[in-house]
Amino acid sequence: MDPVTIARWQFGITTVYHWFFVPITLALSFIVAIFQTLWVRSGNDKYLRLTKFYGKLFLINFAMGVVTGIVQEFQFGMNWSEYSRFVGDIFGAPLALEALLAFFMESVFLGLWIFGWDRLPQKIHAACIWMVAIGTNLSAIFILAANSFMQNPQGGVYNPVTDRAEMADFGAVLTNPVLLWALPHTLMASWLTASALVAAVSGWHLSKLNRTAAAAEEADGADAEPAKPKDNTEAAHRFAATFAAIAMLVSGVGLTLTGDESGKIMTQVQPMKMAAAEALYESAGGDGSGAPFSILTIGTLDGSRPLFAIEVPNLLSFLATGTWDGRVQGINELKEAHAQGQLVDPTNELQRAYADHMRAWGVETATPIIPVTYWSFRLMIGLGMAAVGVAVLLLWFLRKGKLPPNHIIWTLLMIAMTLGPLFANSFGWIFTEMGRQPWLVSGVLPTMAGISPGVTATEMLISVIGYTLVYGALAVVEVGLMLKYIKLGLPEVEPVQQITDDDDVLSFAY
Repeated sequence: MDPVTIARWQFGITTVYHWFFVPITLALSFIVAIFQTLWVRSGNDKYLRLTKFYGKLFLINFAMGVVTGIVQEFQFGMNWSEYSRFVGDIFGAPLALEALLAFFMESVFLGLWIFGWDRLPQKIHAACIWMVAIGTNLSAIFILAANSFMQNPQGGVYNPVTDRAEMADFGAVLTNPVLLWALPHTLMASWLTASALVAAVSGWHLSKLNRTAAAAEEADGADAEPAKPKDNTEAAHRFAATFAAIAMLVSGVGLTLTGDESGKIMTQVQPMKMAAAEALYESAGGDGSGAPFSILTIGTLDGSRPLFAIEVPNLLSFLATGTWDGRVQGINELKEAHAQGQLVDPTNELQRAYADHMRAWGVETATPIIPVTYWSFRLMIGLGMAAVGVAVLLLWFLRKGKLPPNHIIWTLLMIAMTLGPLFANSFGWIFTEMGRQPWLVSGVLPTMAGISPGVTATEMLISVIGYTLVYGALAVVEVGLMLKYIKLGLPEVEPVQQITDDDDVLSFAY
């Protein structure tokens, strides 16, 4: 087997798996911080119960994210040593900052938050989870800065003596146009994902309360037991579900706005990716009529000719250029330009400096796998929009103090609302990375040039199988723990009292 293909499969499997946990961590940390702040300010136990409940889910997810994230950095040395050698001076800088600043910050304050419930004053303890949330989002900045360099290599120069790309302007790395829009787009996607989890879990518990209420009405009679004092479980879940559903609507709008700008930047620096996203083989627009965007297309197996399509006129021109009649280059035109020696982005300094070496690798085609980019792009958008639609439905059922129906269809909708944004995130990253092919660094380093020359295909295959089995086992553990604590529901809480005796040991708060 081809070692490049195996190495790509391994990185794809581990990256997509890791990314299941990242968006939840990024936004759920802030949601837990908001719940705890509301408790500190109001003293209402319903917010404390929500903090403890979703805090536990956050910790499970955070732990899995750390374990699977460490593997990502190891792979650069295992299977992609030539890539690490060539761009390590640039790519390694934001990764180092992510570890030294963001990861250490979130880890320290997470420890204080876990063990400090009865040791720290309430406001300081709440500040700890805010610092965790800030740290996790700082990680996103540095990781996306590294990835944005791969999409649009800015801030580096080519050194012909060392045959490496070297850092010239770290500020340019952090102000990469791709990063400036990919960051808010990713954070909005994270809020959609984490809010969907909270909305779905609380929405499901509210439907169970609807069943409980119905059963209580049936049992109402002369011999019925006296009603127990009503707790704040319904109020807590109602607040959480409403808050999360509204957050989904807001993040959905944010995703639309940031995604629109990201598409325009992508058209400028990676025109082939935009053409592949639409499977646009022939250039369109620019002649008074815009390029259409297909919502659904059924075509030939090679994707070169549509058989049936549902299209929105002129929409692709607007997404790509900001005008309704803008010209969008097609795949065939871009392939011809590549064959004639044109760079992906002729204005990019690093691409120009490394052009002769890049051509020596003999990259025959600059075209990604069209069906993958086409459908991953649509699944990303479609699943996200569907989740927002379910959020609207949830708000409808919660209006005027009502409860959602206790029905299997509702349970399935809550499951779908949780999984939809998760898979939308994954398809978004598949589109981002697959659409960049055949490049590791767009227009500079071909993917085939970045693998480790001393690692055989057999060794890579063994590691792929090993990682897949281990990650499969971890998935069972993750899902099992999440389902266990979701089903247990909100915990009962006691008044939090600060311990002042230095002889008392720290205890795990969960």
